[in-house]
Amino acid sequence: MNSNEVKIDLPPNYEELKKSVNRTSNWRERLDAVEELGGWKNKQIIDLLTTRLKSDAVYKVQEAAFRKLRELGEEVQLPSKNKGELFKGVTKILLRIKKSLPEGHTFEEFKEKLKKMRLDVYDTYEGEKGADFDPWLESTWASLLVR
Repeated sequence: MNSNEVKIDLPPNYEELKKSVNRTSNWRERLDAVEELGGWKNKQIIDLLTTRLKSDAVYKVQEAAFRKLRELGEEVQLPSKNKGELFKGVTKILLRIKKSLPEGHTFEEFKEKLKKMRLDVYDTYEGEKGADFDPWLESTWASLLVR
């Protein structure tokens, strides 16, 4: 069997991959799971990949799911890239974290607290923004007004 051949049954680590593909606080793990699941063609896997295609907050994961579904012969469309907030109320979330830190805290302290308190938010924006993540987060942090 060559490596490009699609397998019909479920992978032996299916339950583990199913958990990974739905892990909200780790876009890299979701991406890896999409890539691995894409080598198996059956309804359960197509459903998982379709969910990632339609609803993943990180566009790289959506693109990978789209590519894998196409390779499996599915007629799917790539959704347009989300231009708005990836998390509803993200400004309030970030402001709450900034307010929880002592006055005069550094950007690095803010970044670490965000990572500890809301890894899902941190991970999603880091995955979506890539190299622009730190500059975006720092300018957002600087613009948050604490009363």
